[in-house]
Amino acid sequence: MAFQPTPTDISVIITTPASSSNKEPHFVTERRITPTWSVMQVKSKLETMTGVPPSSQRLLLKVPGRPHQWVDGDDTLIGDWGLMKGCEIEVHDSRPQAARPNFTDLSAVDKYVLPTSTYESLPNSVLAWKKNQKLGRFDPNALSPADSMRLQAQKDAEEISTRGIAVSNRAIILPSSPPHVRRGTVRFVGPVPTIPYPGVGAEDVGSEEQLPLWVGIELDEPTGKNDGSVGGKRYFTCPNKTGLFVKPEKVEVGDFPPLGLDDLDDDMEEI
Repeated sequence: MAFQPTPTDISVIITTPASSSNKEPHFVTERRITPTWSVMQVKSKLETMTGVPPSSQRLLLKVPGRPHQWVDGDDTLIGDWGLMKGCEIEVHDSRPQAARPNFTDLSAVDKYVLPTSTYESLPNSVLAWKKNQKLGRFDPNALSPADSMRLQAQKDAEEISTRGIAVSNRAIILPSSPPHVRRGTVRFVGPVPTIPYPGVGAEDVGSEEQLPLWVGIELDEPTGKNDGSVGGKRYFTCPNKTGLFVKPEKVEVGDFPPLGLDDLDDDMEEI
């Protein structure tokens, strides 16, 4: 049988005061309160909701249409303070800030770290599944990260040659479909050492010729990510947020003039 609240129970909003940097209350919930409870009984129930010990609670009762009032006297009945539907009880913590537990500081929480040797010995881990399926680095035919990087560099060079990508060409970024077509001018074609390749450290790179290739584009509109520099190194110069580095297969060169007012008018007619 479902629990039925007593007829005298009153639904009350429970909050905690907002901080100086945030106007919203830290805690907001709703619960039913029996007017015949003592103030101390109410405080003991609010402790499980707010984390504030009853002895450190100060209750501010907010009744619509009436002045706010502090609830004093732990032995008094909460109903005697004019409790009514729609009112709010704001729970204040009288403890000094330093004495309050900080539940948001995760750095103070002890964390268990599973030793690598223990994880590798587990029979039902993701690592064990990869070993059984010979996936990733457990694939005997898989290329090393360095070999994979060199293969990617060859593919990039072929894409650049096939697509006719060169500096000063006009281009669009793929995939593109009207009206969201990003277009611009190719400003850079070549390796970008400051963009790391997964699994390959700087010490593993013999020369920049082995690095994958990127296409730097100055976009017509500020929908990019940089100003022609990445990782602290500049490869071309353009206004901020108009620069973008993409892989060659994401670039299509052609006769893509900058958008003019006539193009914008056409877009407006299609809305």
